[in-house]
Amino acid sequence: MANIVAEDNSISLERVEGQGLVANKLSWNKLMHRSNPFDIESRCHNGHASKDKDWRVILHLALQSIGIAYGDIGTSPLYVYASTFTRGINHEDDILGVLSLILYTLTLIPLINYIFIILRANDNGDGGTLALYSLICKYAKVGLTPSEQEDDMEVSNFQRDDLPNERLKRASRIKYKLEKSQFAKYFLLFATMLGTSMVIGDGVLTPCISVLSAVGGIKQSTSTMTEDMIVWISVGILVCLFMVQRFGTDKVGYTFAPITCLWFALIGGIGVYNYISFDPTVIKAINPKYIVDYFRRNKAEAWISLGGVVLTITGSEALFADAGHFTVRSIQISMCTVTYPALIMAYIGQASFLRKHTNLVSDTFYKSIPDRLYWPVFVVAIAASIIASQAMISGTFSIIQQSVSLGCFPRVKITHTSTKYRGQVYVPEANYLLMLACIGVTLGFKTTAKIGNAYGIAVVFVMTLTSSFLVLIMLMIWKTHLLLVISYVASIGTLELIYLSSVLYKFDQGGYLPLAFALALMSIMFVWNDVHRRKYHYELKHKISTEGVKDIVNDPMLFRIPGLAIFHSELVQGSCFTPMFKHYMLNVRALHSVLVFVSINSLPISDVEEERFLFSRVEPKEANIFHCVVRFGYTDYAQEYEQEAPFERVLVTKLKEFVKQEFLPTNMIVHQYEEQLEDNEEFRQGLVIENEIDQQDHEDQRNLVEDQQKQHEGTLEREIEAIDRAWNAGIVHLIGDNQVIASKDSAIGKKLLINYAYDFLRKNSRQCDNNVFDIIPHKRMLKIGMTYEL
Repeated sequence: MANIVAEDNSISLERVEGQGLVANKLSWNKLMHRSNPFDIESRCHNGHASKDKDWRVILHLALQSIGIAYGDIGTSPLYVYASTFTRGINHEDDILGVLSLILYTLTLIPLINYIFIILRANDNGDGGTLALYSLICKYAKVGLTPSEQEDDMEVSNFQRDDLPNERLKRASRIKYKLEKSQFAKYFLLFATMLGTSMVIGDGVLTPCISVLSAVGGIKQSTSTMTEDMIVWISVGILVCLFMVQRFGTDKVGYTFAPITCLWFALIGGIGVYNYISFDPTVIKAINPKYIVDYFRRNKAEAWISLGGVVLTITGSEALFADAGHFTVRSIQISMCTVTYPALIMAYIGQASFLRKHTNLVSDTFYKSIPDRLYWPVFVVAIAASIIASQAMISGTFSIIQQSVSLGCFPRVKITHTSTKYRGQVYVPEANYLLMLACIGVTLGFKTTAKIGNAYGIAVVFVMTLTSSFLVLIMLMIWKTHLLLVISYVASIGTLELIYLSSVLYKFDQGGYLPLAFALALMSIMFVWNDVHRRKYHYELKHKISTEGVKDIVNDPMLFRIPGLAIFHSELVQGSCFTPMFKHYMLNVRALHSVLVFVSINSLPISDVEEERFLFSRVEPKEANIFHCVVRFGYTDYAQEYEQEAPFERVLVTKLKEFVKQEFLPTNMIVHQYEEQLEDNEEFRQGLVIENEIDQQDHEDQRNLVEDQQKQHEGTLEREIEAIDRAWNAGIVHLIGDNQVIASKDSAIGKKLLINYAYDFLRKNSRQCDNNVFDIIPHKRMLKIGMTYEL
C-alpha cells in the first residue's frame, strides 16, 4: 500500500516493502523541485526587448537616427579644409592629396569600422566605451567590485555563448589571464575611465567648434562683423542651448531629422554643383597615389595636416554611443543612403572649388556656396551646429548616469525627461559645468583652428581606445580568426595610430585641453571608485552571518513591534546583513514584525526587465525576515517606479508573490496526484501489481492529501496576512549614512585620498551612493549614522 508522506514543501511516494508498488511515469522529481521564484519569472521572460524587425519600423528608426546620430559628423564640412590647410595651399595637387585622404578616411573608419564592425559589439543594443567594458565583464570576471551573483548569470540578457570551436582554447586562455591578473583589471577600468572622460571632453568641444564655425559664416555677408563679435554671438547661442536642456530631448528625433536631412541635401547638392562647375577632374583623387605624392612634397607638414583631416570623422563615436536608441540595421541604412553620400559629395565639391580658388581656403564652406543659397544655408548651418551640439551634450548626460550607476562617479541629480525613452536624462550640475567650460573655451581660443587641435585629440584617442577594446572582444568573445584580427590591427589600428600621432603634435597649441579635462575627470572618478570599493570590501568583511541573525532574532530580550522595516544594503554577495544592522541592534533592541533586507545591485549590463527582483527567506521561517536583491542595469532608472507605482508597493507585491510561490511545488503535486487518482484509470491500476487497493485506502489517501493541502493553504494565508498587517501598520526605510575615514596606521597617501579628497566629493554630492534615494519616500526614510575605518 502506498503511503503518502507529507513534508514541509513536498509530497513523495514511498514504496512499502513487499507491496511491489510501481509508480506511474510522472515527473515527480520535477514536481518536487523547490522552485525559485526568480526561475519562474525568468522563464516567462523572453530576453531583451528587441525592436520590431518590420522594414517600416527600421526605415522609421533610420529617419530618426539622422536627426540624432549624425549631427556631429555632418557639420564637419564647415571647418575641415580650413583646419587642414592652416598655412594655405602650397601646391594645386595638395588638394587632391587631402581629398584622397578624406575619401579613404571616411570610408575606412566611420563606414567600414564603425558601421559594419564596431556596431556588432553592442551590449544588448547599447554602445559606447562603458558598453564595451560591460560586454567584457560579462564574459570574464574582471570587475573590481565583487557585486556579481551567480544568479545574475541567469538573467536572460546576461547569457553567454561559449559554443566550442577551434578558437575556444585561445579565448579561454585570454579570459583566464585577465581574471587572474589584478593589473589587467585595473588597466581595463583605467582605460574605460579615460575613454569616458575623453567623450565628456568631446561634449565640451563639439558645441564650441560647431557653433563658432557656423556663426563665422556671417563674415561673408558683412565686413563690419569682427572676430570678437562672432565669438560673443556664439557664446549667446551656447548659453541659450544649455538653458533649454532642462526641457529634455523628448521627440528629438522627429524634431531634428527634417533639419538634418535638409542640411545633408544642401551640402550634397552644393557639392554636386561645385563639382560640375569648377573642376570635375578631382574625382581622380580616388587614386591613393595622390596621398603618397602629397606626403613626398610636404613631408612633416603633410603629417601635421592630418590633424585637420581627422576632423572629417568627428562624431563616429556618437554613432556607436547612440546605438541603444535605434537598431544596428537602421543606422547602417541611414549612413549608407544619406550621410555617407552627402559627405562625400560635399568634400569633393569643396575640393573642386578650391582648385580654382586656392586663396579662399580659410572660408571654404561659405565661399563655395552659390550667392542665392547663402542665407538659407547659413540658417540651416546654425540649426545643424546646434543639433550636433545637442547630440554630444545628451550623450554626456547619459555617460555620467552610467558612471554613477557603476560606482565610478559621485552621485549627482539625474532627471529623466521622458516617459517613453529611458535613455533621455538631464543632469543639472553637469549641464551648468559644461556651459561654463564651453564659454571658457570659446572665449579663450576664439578660432576653430585652435579648437580643432584640441578636438582632434579627443576624437582620435577615443577611437583608438574603442578599437583596442574591440580587438580584445574579437579574440575573447567573437573568437575571430587570428589572421583577420591581425589584418584589422594592421589597417584600422595603424591608421588611427598615425592620426593620433599627428594630433598629439599640436599638444601645446590647444591639444592639451581634452587631456586636462580627462585628467580632472579621471581623478574624480578614481577617488570615488577607489573608496567606493574599499567601503564595499569593509562591509563584506564585517557583515553579520545568517547564524548571527538567528541569534539576534531568538534573543528573549528582543521586542518585535508592528510594521514593515526595509533595511537597505549595498551588499549582494551571500549575507546581506551589513555592519549597520549590528550597529542598529546594539542601540535599538526592537525589530519590526516583517523585515526585508534590500540590496540594490547595479549590474554591468544595459538593462534588467522582468527579472529585477530576487527574493530569498532568512531562517527561521516564523521570524518573517527576507532578503531581496533589486537589480538595475546602467541604463535603467529607478524613477520608473514613481511613474507607475511606488517602489515599496511593488516590493510588497513581489514579496507576497514569492511567499505564494514557495507553496507552488506542493500544490502542483497535490493537484497532479488528485487528477491521476480521479481521472486516470491506467494510473490507478498501475499502482498495485500484486494487491488491489480497496476503496477505503483511496479515501484515506484522499483525506490525507486534502488535510495536507488545507494545512499549507492555512500557513500561506497566515503569512500573507502577516505581511498585510505589517504593511498597514507602516513602513520605515533604514539607510546607512556612513562616514569613512582612514585608519590611524594608514599611509599619508591613503589618508589624503579618503579623509580629504573623497570627503570633499562626498560633501558636494548626493547623500545616497546608490539608487535608494530615488525610489523611496523621504518622509519614511531613517538614516543610521556609522563611521567606517578603512
